[in-house]
Amino acid sequence: MTKNLHIDTQAMRAKILDLAIQGKLTDQRAEDGNAQDLLKEIQAEKEKLIKEKKIKKEKPLPAITEEERPFEIPNSWEWVRLGDICQINPRNHIQDENVNVSFLPMALIGEGYGSNYCPEIRKWKDVKKGFTHFANNDVVLAKISPCFQNLKSAIMNNLINGIGAGTTELHVLRRYSHTLDPKYLLCFVQNQSLIKDGIKTFKGVVGQQRIGKDFIKEYLCPLPPLAEQKRIADKVSTLFAQLDAIDKAYEEYRELQQAMKAKLLELAIQGKLTDQRDEDGDARDLFQDIQEEKQRLIAEKKIKKEKPLPEIKSDEIPFEIPKNWMWVRLGNICSKVVDGAHNPPKGSNHPTPYIMASSQNINNDRLVNLYNVRYLSKEVFEKENLRTLASEGDIFFTSVGSLGRSCVYDGSLNICFQRSVSVITAQIYNWYLKRCFDSPYYQNMMYAEAKGTAQKGFYLKQLSNSLIPLPPLAEQKRIVAKLDELLPLL
Repeated sequence: MTKNLHIDTQAMRAKILDLAIQGKLTDQRAEDGNAQDLLKEIQAEKEKLIKEKKIKKEKPLPAITEEERPFEIPNSWEWVRLGDICQINPRNHIQDENVNVSFLPMALIGEGYGSNYCPEIRKWKDVKKGFTHFANNDVVLAKISPCFQNLKSAIMNNLINGIGAGTTELHVLRRYSHTLDPKYLLCFVQNQSLIKDGIKTFKGVVGQQRIGKDFIKEYLCPLPPLAEQKRIADKVSTLFAQLDAIDKAYEEYRELQQAMKAKLLELAIQGKLTDQRDEDGDARDLFQDIQEEKQRLIAEKKIKKEKPLPEIKSDEIPFEIPKNWMWVRLGNICSKVVDGAHNPPKGSNHPTPYIMASSQNINNDRLVNLYNVRYLSKEVFEKENLRTLASEGDIFFTSVGSLGRSCVYDGSLNICFQRSVSVITAQIYNWYLKRCFDSPYYQNMMYAEAKGTAQKGFYLKQLSNSLIPLPPLAEQKRIVAKLDELLPLL
């Protein structure tokens, strides 16, 4: 499936919610009544709760001005502030301190606390202090970045004894009256307008920023009659279910596509995608020519002499290859296998034509995000470039962090690298070697042998020692041509 045929379901979800809260997703019906009457019922219920001392009387929220209203709504709707129709971050008042309740840990924010979450069971006395409180049908939303931006919000349901407590990184909206549908309220808090406006009010350090209670309490919400709230929620649910089905189908397609690509690459490097021809000769002759060429380059001091790589043992060979192929170590078929700077210099404060890139700049078989690099002065670049000396046709290979991505360099940039990228000059057909790197064999081997915990690395010695199936040069080119013909069809 090409990119332009893939439906952007996230954008469609955002548009559906946008239309929903503007009254453009459903019809307005006279028999639904008017949201003014609904609002009076909510206010009456609120006054009753204050009189019964179940909630405290609060300072009235500011009147809504004409200038504040972000868009037109149907005549039967009303603009309200969320704090006028919901308690924001209420407290549960439970008499029995030994009652079991649901506990929602911080980790479940990232998972979106969906229908499959399994809250812990705690005694109320153990969680009533120091945690956020909620109850069945409360709407909760994450207040911390990036969970807030990623729409981590939900309706609390199936809580033990109907109540719960948990992470303080939530804002809780509890309806004053059953004349407000929690599913409609959830649709509202997930709309992009609220997200964008909330981001503008963020406070705190980057990565740990939060929206405040007052922002939620004073935020404007369009209130439809109850019957239309339910129609909106049902319509959104139906449309979202259809988009979920599209996402699932596309993901299944992508998995099939990737499996087919992997199979083609596997067949290619096993010699099963092309025919072997007598006139191609034997890879052993090619290998001998490469060794002689390397000796010439060493004699001319164009490359350094390196310690011989170990012989290949039979138990190292991962699969059978044609008789006129041979297994080789990568370092023996390359004149250069180096990584980038281990101590990268300080970059320039402004863009220059000289850049130092990293593994994040290699993806999808090409250099990407070249606005996000370290800019160097000409003098610093010339010093740093002595290590990698990237030339047209070299292969850039990500060897730290995001492992195993690669591209063939077109020679168009003044570019050097940090340690996370290795630069390889192949003495065989570079595109064949690149396809070997892409193959399931090489990727699985690399990840199995990568070292490190927080950040995996497949370092130079491992790279040089890695095994490559080597066909004669003519077949290398036929393999690449066949892959170039078949892979785009996927």
